[in-house]
Amino acid sequence: MKQKASRMLRAAVPAVALSLLAGAVAAQELVRSDTTIPYREGNYVSIKPAHPDNPLQEVISGNEFRTAETREQNADEFQNPGYLLVEEGAALWSMADGTENKACADCHDDASETMSGVGASYPKWDDEAGKPLALQQRINGCRENNMGAEPWKWESGDMLSMVAYVKNQSLGQPMKLDYSAGDMEAWRAKGEELYYTRVGQLDMACSNCHEDNYGNFIRADMLSQGQINGFPTYRFKWQGVGSLHRRFVGCMRNIRATPYKRGSDEYVALEIYLSWRGEGLPLESPSVRN
Repeated sequence: MKQKASRMLRAAVPAVALSLLAGAVAAQELVRSDTTIPYREGNYVSIKPAHPDNPLQEVISGNEFRTAETREQNADEFQNPGYLLVEEGAALWSMADGTENKACADCHDDASETMSGVGASYPKWDDEAGKPLALQQRINGCRENNMGAEPWKWESGDMLSMVAYVKNQSLGQPMKLDYSAGDMEAWRAKGEELYYTRVGQLDMACSNCHEDNYGNFIRADMLSQGQINGFPTYRFKWQGVGSLHRRFVGCMRNIRATPYKRGSDEYVALEIYLSWRGEGLPLESPSVRN
């Protein structure tokens, strides 16, 4: 009861912050699709019951908060601009690089087989690093240690293409992290603390938008649950594909807070917690969003 009371107290968004940020509009019913999205030869469900410990009753993909036109573009590989990066990632997969003159395919063979399920299970605990690694960090570890190649920058075209390609091999598969490995549970708890901590000049937390007000409009855009199953994603606002950590940076700037660096322990912890919140949602990478 104390934990619930604490969350209710933290959820009381200052009226000034809401008016400054959102020009908040009264709540309206979420306009849902038929809860399935075409996926290659079948369908996958983008609204699922949440697990018992989740503060949400159901977990809803961000796709459900978009217009019918955007959902159609998200589902069609020919209309979805993110698939240009998937193609580039496929080329990079077989391209030798570094002092070892190796390609990803030299160790991992056919990505459709060896990478199936991988994107749905990151971040993962790494014993050598003594902490969990995001997929980008794992890719750079392979480049440096196995290929003798220079690491890619987090938001570079090559990194976004490779992440999109690897995650796309798990398209439609449910997100599920291994919280029993190492100190993953402690990192999940750290991410939860960050999610509910108010920061910035607007004194707001992630939860104020994505837990307390999803389904409401913020300016002309409907707030989603902030689920991360679609990243990397093509955003109309960006006119390009960006990473999840880029979205974190943008959210913190919106509330006039100092963002952490992409790949920081804070953002990796938040990514772990958000994966836990959206557990069971299918990967849609690369998705299309506003």
